[in-house]
Amino acid sequence: MAVTVDRLAKLRSSKAKVRRNRLWGWLFISPWVVGFLAFTLYPFIASLYYSFTNYNILSAPQWVGLQNYQYMLQDGLFWQSLGNTLYYTIVFVPVSTVVAIAIAMLLNMKIRGQTIYRTLFYLPSVVPLVASSVLWLWLFNPSFGFIDAFLRAMNLPAPGWLYSDAWVKPSLILMSLWGIGQPIVIYLAGLQGVPQELYEAALLEGANAWQRIRSVTLPMISPVILFNVILGMIGSFQYFTQAYVMTQGGPDNASLFFALYLYQNAFQYLHLGYACAMAWLLFVLILVATLLVFRSSARWVYYGNEQ
Repeated sequence: MAVTVDRLAKLRSSKAKVRRNRLWGWLFISPWVVGFLAFTLYPFIASLYYSFTNYNILSAPQWVGLQNYQYMLQDGLFWQSLGNTLYYTIVFVPVSTVVAIAIAMLLNMKIRGQTIYRTLFYLPSVVPLVASSVLWLWLFNPSFGFIDAFLRAMNLPAPGWLYSDAWVKPSLILMSLWGIGQPIVIYLAGLQGVPQELYEAALLEGANAWQRIRSVTLPMISPVILFNVILGMIGSFQYFTQAYVMTQGGPDNASLFFALYLYQNAFQYLHLGYACAMAWLLFVLILVATLLVFRSSARWVYYGNEQ
């Protein structure tokens, strides 16, 4: 009988200790929980509600159903901003992937000053976006910009860059390539994880440099490529800061990206209900694009632990 009582006492003590530990655990993570509920979950749900309303902050929201979403189909600027964003994403993501992998492979070579070169390529990615945008705004200036001055010195025609409908998006893509230091570092880490035995076996089989890259390097870093492609695609769909600082959507709305038009509707025109609807459409577009990339990854991503 005494043994049973002791066991019950120990069981109660153990349960009380577990409850106390859980309480302390919740207490320690409560700042995060409150922040998540107040600044993430509530705005997420509220934006869905506001997307079905006519809301301008100054007055109470009025329920309009699907009117905001229907208006998108008739809004010419909406379609232009979506087209600009898709153009940027479709061009920038593949080009930046190829360039980042190529630079990472060069930085992976055993040469003198390797650390300095790696620092130089990574440094632009830590420069604040506003500061780098102002710098490139000066570089692209047709009157006293360095790029046009160099082209004139070489007797080459200088495009309008940010002041040309045809060149403004390629100019922003070129500027974005300057700041791909983070994916370069990730690719570099992936390259250093490729077993050297595979390269040695490929050399014994008589494979040339391109064959080694295609058959060994790219398959072995394909999970890293998938990771960077998804991050780059999500970032491209949300491209905003550079366009806002450098062009404000001009010239003639040629650089009016989706996120910039969303910002204008929300904070310049005070069409918050319409802006929330645009935000949810952007969320769906990113979700669908990400799922498509994941579905396609089964055909080109290789995981070494798979049998």
